[in-house]
Amino acid sequence: MATLTVSISEKLELNGKNVGGEQLFSVGSITQAYQRIVTCPANNDTTVATFQTAVHTADNAIDLEDAKYIRVTNIDETNELVLSLQISNNENGTADGSTSLLLAAGQSFVMGVPHEGIACDSTTATPITDTAMHDLESIIVDPKTNDVVVEVFIAS
Repeated sequence: MATLTVSISEKLELNGKNVGGEQLFSVGSITQAYQRIVTCPANNDTTVATFQTAVHTADNAIDLEDAKYIRVTNIDETNELVLSLQISNNENGTADGSTSLLLAAGQSFVMGVPHEGIACDSTTATPITDTAMHDLESIIVDPKTNDVVVEVFIAS
């Protein structure tokens, strides 16, 4: 087993003062890593990661309950993309909800565990408690009208 060490840092100087910061954290008991660089063709949604409890049910599926750290980076130099997180509200391995976010060129999205690690409610603005969290079923990239390149890194 190994330990993943993650460093997130910002460098910003305003009026001669450093206002950036750095955060370090570790994720222990890592036994597997999944890394890929994917060119996502324009006008086509591309599934870049799939999570299942039975990994034999989908090609290259990542074990939902083993995954501990997820990062998707838009390594394209100019184009933004829409990152769609497919949610299994019924926790049956099938997506029946989603939430999406815009990821500008060079930016990353980071998430911890996908098992009971995400939820979205379109009917209220009340914070969702940990007892109402659901499973992340997959991650889809919508590159819009330009090809984009993403890096996917998942530690389990």
